[in-house]
Amino acid sequence: MSRIGKQPITVPPGVTVEEKSRRVTVKGPKGQLQIDLRPEIDLTVDGQVVTVEPNGSGSPRDARAYHGLTRSLVQNMVDGVNTGFSKKLEIQGVGWNAKAAGDKLTLNIGFCHPVDFTMPKDLSVETPSPTAILISGVDKQAVGQMAARIRKVRPPEPYKGKGIRYSGEYVRRKSGKSFGS
Repeated sequence: MSRIGKQPITVPPGVTVEEKSRRVTVKGPKGQLQIDLRPEIDLTVDGQVVTVEPNGSGSPRDARAYHGLTRSLVQNMVDGVNTGFSKKLEIQGVGWNAKAAGDKLTLNIGFCHPVDFTMPKDLSVETPSPTAILISGVDKQAVGQMAARIRKVRPPEPYKGKGIRYSGEYVRRKSGKSFGS
């Protein structure tokens, strides 16, 4: 059995977890999330404790594979609707900046044109400073995916360190060309 899958999920006050016809719905103060359960996994809700167990149908290998995954997904849903998730990006480069207006993010990062992103309805974007981007939402996967899409436009390069990076990300620097005699 999965070590992660064995751990029970404690549901904080103000958050409800329901399971109807193999669909798990988690509601909380920040929003609502849903996920469909795999046929190899069962979920039981006992008051403020949720447990995930393999049910023995299908192959045991698939049950082991999806046991911990399902528990982690439900835990992330509970955390998301209760506190939410956020990712912070930093822009490194002279004259490079970002501007957020409503659900639009505009990046001026050294191209001859600005790069625009439209945020999905469940995500919000802020720019606390011209070189910082803060993406937040209730779905951990959606927040991480949007941060990765923004970073992919101009990933940090190893020679000068310019580009868009996650906050706290270390970029390993390379030395330039060296001429030998």
